[in-house]
Amino acid sequence: MDRRAAIVTGASSGIGLAIARVLGEEGLSVTMAARRPEKLDSAVQELGAEGLDVQGVAANVEEESEIQKVVAAHRERYGRLDVLVNNAGLGVAEPVGETRTKWLDKQLDVNLRSIVLFYRECAELLKAAGAEHRNALVVNTASIAGKRGIGGNAVYSATKHGVVGWSDSMNGELNGFGIKSTALCPAFVDTPMTDYIKEHVRPEDMIRPQDVAEAVRYLLNVSPTCVVPEMMFLRPGDAV
Repeated sequence: MDRRAAIVTGASSGIGLAIARVLGEEGLSVTMAARRPEKLDSAVQELGAEGLDVQGVAANVEEESEIQKVVAAHRERYGRLDVLVNNAGLGVAEPVGETRTKWLDKQLDVNLRSIVLFYRECAELLKAAGAEHRNALVVNTASIAGKRGIGGNAVYSATKHGVVGWSDSMNGELNGFGIKSTALCPAFVDTPMTDYIKEHVRPEDMIRPQDVAEAVRYLLNVSPTCVVPEMMFLRPGDAV
């Protein structure tokens, strides 16, 4: 069996970087994709220095052609895909009466549309892996905002509800091909994306990126007969 391989988007920092590290530690080769080349290069060098087999592909997943570029680069270097991690995302909190079309479209494109396109572009590779070992895996980073509505951040919440629903739908469509999908739904995680709230919630009181990444290690090691549709990550005292 060839060495298994993965794609991780939003991989230059935070949850994505932590997941890429776990995948590498578990013996997978990893294509790391992110929008900012300099930040991505630093992350790739960091994991490479740890002895992990990684490559970086700078890409803006708002664009269909950029998604295709990531998958083509991965296929060219590794030739197979056992794990896809759709982690790229962004959130812009705006009251509904002040919603700017630019940020509405960006959240829809990055948080939801890109996931649909990555599934489409990776379907052949994932089905080949599923046929081989019945345990191909797609991990989609949603949010606790995908489990309950968030006033003032409704577009983000709606996209993350979409991620949860899409993941569930993909289990119905792809489980028969040996492909499993899991939506990760964390509350506040100590990443740059939560900087806006850190004057109200201390970083030391937030979930760690490694906490979420360790869930992916678990998902890698469950049997082909076990599907985990979603996982929630709450801080002590949080309500679902």
